[in-house]
Amino acid sequence: MTTLNAPQEDIVSQEKFDEMVKELEHLKTVRRTEIAKNLEYARSLGDLSENAEYQEARDLQSATEERIKKLEEFVRHTKVFTDSKKKSEIGFGSKVSIKKEGSSEVHEYTIVGSEEADMRVKKLSHVSPLGAALIGKKKGDVFTFETPAGKQTYTIDKVA
Repeated sequence: MTTLNAPQEDIVSQEKFDEMVKELEHLKTVRRTEIAKNLEYARSLGDLSENAEYQEARDLQSATEERIKKLEEFVRHTKVFTDSKKKSEIGFGSKVSIKKEGSSEVHEYTIVGSEEADMRVKKLSHVSPLGAALIGKKKGDVFTFETPAGKQTYTIDKVA
């Protein structure tokens, strides 16, 4: 049974995981030091109640600490995708080509975790309606999924 407050586990590539760990390390070391220096300088300017530089440094510190907290949760609750599935079956990391019923236009996507999803570069989240409909399918399969415009039917042209 899952509780509402339980952290949701996500799946990402090793590359994305390493990128997030690197950002976390940078924030905890370099960025915290920079912010501490800014706060110290701003305090030296005098009256803190009307000190815009001090308030700005405090806001930056708060935002940075919030990002650190989010990244620590991410690292703690994320699984790194490992390529253990059959190449013929769509899963994480699969590159997929699909055609909409009645169209010859081919759409290509890579199935990724929600943290990596970016439609500008055709990276499709496994939890999106289309991504979820693709998981487990094979080349030649016909599938239907719900969109805001209604049900759409596609054929899987290629799986890599």
